[in-house]
Amino acid sequence: MADTAALLNDPEWLAHRFVESDDAFRFMRVARADHAVMPFLTDDYLGQREIGGDVSAQLCLSLPGDVPLHFLFHSAFCGSTMLVRALDLPGLAMGLSEPRVLNDLVGFRRRGADPRAVARAADAATRLLGRAFGPGEAAVVKPSNLINPLAALLMALRPQAKAVFLHAPLETFLISVARKGLHCRMWVRELLEGYLLDGAIAGLGFEAQDHFRQSDLQVAAVGWLAQHRLFTDLAAKLGPERLASLDADAMLADPAEALRAVTAHYGLAMSEAHLSAMLGGPAFSQHSKSGAAYSSEARSADYARVREAHGEEIGMVMVWAEAVAKAVGVSMDAPNPLL
Repeated sequence: MADTAALLNDPEWLAHRFVESDDAFRFMRVARADHAVMPFLTDDYLGQREIGGDVSAQLCLSLPGDVPLHFLFHSAFCGSTMLVRALDLPGLAMGLSEPRVLNDLVGFRRRGADPRAVARAADAATRLLGRAFGPGEAAVVKPSNLINPLAALLMALRPQAKAVFLHAPLETFLISVARKGLHCRMWVRELLEGYLLDGAIAGLGFEAQDHFRQSDLQVAAVGWLAQHRLFTDLAAKLGPERLASLDADAMLADPAEALRAVTAHYGLAMSEAHLSAMLGGPAFSQHSKSGAAYSSEARSADYARVREAHGEEIGMVMVWAEAVAKAVGVSMDAPNPLL
């Protein structure tokens, strides 16, 4: 077991899990270089690593609260793993991709925890995730989109944090779901099930039983609409200085301009050398999950094939979703666009 002071102060000791039965956080050793080769900070990718031990939430709350921390929220299937990987650059920022500890907070809340206990655990978790890896660096945390209903809480706990909501346009999102097949069609239903528990679907004009009669792509569209409404409402409260959005298609069309806009929003001192390193690194030339060579041209060709195969279904769902959005007053455009 590692020394408690080391666990608290060395960011290479990742706060991996919230152990709610003990009101403590469990730490796992993850070297900085290891983050760059893993798409997600989950057990499937982390594997067997050194466990440093558990530290009480009370002790974790003794860490500074004004940590250099920002958030990259996302709608899924929008290049968020690619973006957070690009931002992971020594001397500029450290990218943390979907840390499991934040998912634990969702489970804690859904099991009926007191909202004050959830906020306390989230306070400690974000202090831990915001520990700087190097002088002048910020931490950019990309939560799983399971966390989106807690975005307002996270932003309230860390008032110095800026956030970007990265999203794929609805048609692109639906193409991604169709392209990924049965597993992804099941996943969008699991996401909607969780959002129903979180109350994130309320006000969209549906009863819970309605979703049993909807197709997989309709369910996917409902989840997409719920996220857009959530971040539109949050942006109205926070203002463009704290929460902006980025269209994934626009990012892929002009990654240099997107990186300039995102780093400026976060207040990161990005130089042209930093930008060249980001653009020339693996983020924009490799598949973010498999690591295989991949390009925007290959992605466009893949999506064209899916559009050809599933175009009729996607087109019908687009018309239906736009009608739903109009009826309940949800904008199809994300708030405060960076580009």
